[in-house]
Amino acid sequence: VHLVESGGGLMQAGGSLRLSCRTDGFTFRDYSMGWFRQAPGKEREGVSFINSADGAKYYSDSVKGRFTISRDNAKNREYLEMEDLKHDDKAVYYCAASGYGHVWNFTTRYFHFWGQGTQVTVSS
Repeated sequence: VHLVESGGGLMQAGGSLRLSCRTDGFTFRDYSMGWFRQAPGKEREGVSFINSADGAKYYSDSVKGRFTISRDNAKNREYLEMEDLKHDDKAVYYCAASGYGHVWNFTTRYFHFWGQGTQVTVSS
């Protein structure tokens, strides 16, 4: 199983970035997919996830209205479109896969596979 994030980097506040997560080794369409992030000195927190069963999407309050999660089952990829970036968005972003068709919250134990992360830095 592999999950590989890409698309991170340095962006000015107010700018946009698009993260991608390339996956293999499991049946992607059957897995709910999520994005988490971890800032220095802070715990890992959920950002967004999308259920495999019905495509329902969920966002944390801190990114709602600015970030958009999506998935392409034909390409075994998920994406996170991030707009209006803020300094608080600086973190390492991880994609994660859950074997559950429905995920109801950001509890990390629901997610079985994880990527290595991609750094997002937001400058003034």
